[in-house]
Amino acid sequence: MTEADTARTGDPGRGTLDKAADENFPVAPFFLPKAWRDDLMAVYGFARLVDDIGDGDLAPGGADARLLGVSTAEAEDTPVLLDALEADLHRVFDATPRHPLLLRLQPTVRRAGLTPEPFLGLLAANRQDQLVKRYETYDDLLAYCELSANPVGRLVLSVTGTSTPERVRHSDAVCTALQIVEHLQDVAEDLGRDRVYLPAEDMKRFHVLETDLAAPTAGASVRALVAYEAERALNLLNEGTPLVGSVHGRLKLLLAGFVAGGKAAIRAIAAAEYDVLSGPPKPGKLQLLREVGVTLRGKG
Repeated sequence: MTEADTARTGDPGRGTLDKAADENFPVAPFFLPKAWRDDLMAVYGFARLVDDIGDGDLAPGGADARLLGVSTAEAEDTPVLLDALEADLHRVFDATPRHPLLLRLQPTVRRAGLTPEPFLGLLAANRQDQLVKRYETYDDLLAYCELSANPVGRLVLSVTGTSTPERVRHSDAVCTALQIVEHLQDVAEDLGRDRVYLPAEDMKRFHVLETDLAAPTAGASVRALVAYEAERALNLLNEGTPLVGSVHGRLKLLLAGFVAGGKAAIRAIAAAEYDVLSGPPKPGKLQLLREVGVTLRGKG
């Protein structure tokens, strides 16, 4: 959608929200109650805007910068934009935000009693992306996922009124696993952004150099490393799977879709013999539906 198209819709945030259709997982599927769908889309709009700023993927023309009160001269300055977005986030809680996506978020925050912390975590993750391009240990990567992924699951639980300490713990395991799986699928793309999310200590263990990650196809060492990280992600998904059985109704189906999506992606990576460099391995719809069925039956 061009900026002109967006202007014609009268909704300057529409282009960002439309990206939901391209996400790995349904953001607000049709089977959820409308109030939940609206709230989940509002949360998504913020999270997508943060990521687009962090990745330099804002729509051309500087419209988002202007909406956030950032001058044209600084419209492509990522730290400045993230600071402006954080300032607008605080207005969600105590004033009137400037950006349409944050205006959309304000009723959700009030209805669900959301706090700033998970939103601030997403901002912190993107600030970290500007400074940290490599992770020495697996624990370092987990700490990053605590900021970049886990807040999303916590927000889903809060929006649906189902948050408990145990569910948050299981949700964190699922969200971290999904983030790791996405990193495995996107090794080549991330390297193109000068980012490596494979822990350096694991790369050394499997004798993988960064030059190996730039190859058109994965060699034996890279495949062994990817298989190792995929197994870790699967263990996390299994750890978090009880989350699905702890809820009921349509939320159960939504959460089963998240868990199943991660497991299906890992199966796709395995089916590609762990060669993630020739293209991101993605599961087919049939495989995903099978995994959803298995997860709902409690056999995942």
